[in-house]
Amino acid sequence: MSVTDQGIINFEALEKAAVRNDPFPFLIVSDFLRRETADQVAKDFPKIDFAGSVPVNVVECGPFFRRFLEELEGNVLRSAIEKKFDVQLENRPTFITLRGKTRAKDGRIHTDTKSKLITLLLYLNPEWESDAGRLRILRDSENLENYVIEIPPTLGQCLIFKVTDNCWHGHKPFEGERRAIQLNYLTNEAALKQHLSKHNLSARWKNWKRWFSRGDEY
Repeated sequence: MSVTDQGIINFEALEKAAVRNDPFPFLIVSDFLRRETADQVAKDFPKIDFAGSVPVNVVECGPFFRRFLEELEGNVLRSAIEKKFDVQLENRPTFITLRGKTRAKDGRIHTDTKSKLITLLLYLNPEWESDAGRLRILRDSENLENYVIEIPPTLGQCLIFKVTDNCWHGHKPFEGERRAIQLNYLTNEAALKQHLSKHNLSARWKNWKRWFSRGDEY
């Protein structure tokens, strides 16, 4: 039996993870990927050499990573999250973005938009020594030091939270490679179209700037 036959996501670990409600509903799974599959998911992560989030439809993904994306958007995970957060996600569209690098301006304190019901963040960095770039669950919108917990963006670390008016989070400024996957369950198809349009336009613009800058080098 292959590792993909057994699945890529560690649903046993997700089942054991407890939802915390202070200051908003969230849970953390340190080994969201099964041990046998984690390295392969990281190895198959698309090459993204510019900052910002990009939708998966604008990057080339390997077959193993595609299999993982299918599992992320599958009904087993959807049902598990419904149970954990007591939400109804049937027929809610999903939206996945990837991030390969962060800029100094990224990570500022924010809440997610109301068009998102649930946010899942999964990190794919083999190790993390920097004090910066560690996501913090915050109690308010002003103070990055007023945090409940800090999450290193290491391989398999996963945060899932319910989008609320006070779901404040952020991290200290970090510039460089910081690989992450974000899965959102959205309110409706109109929200999906809006997010796709926004991110596709942004990704094309970043790609254009990247190639234009390279051209200046010659």
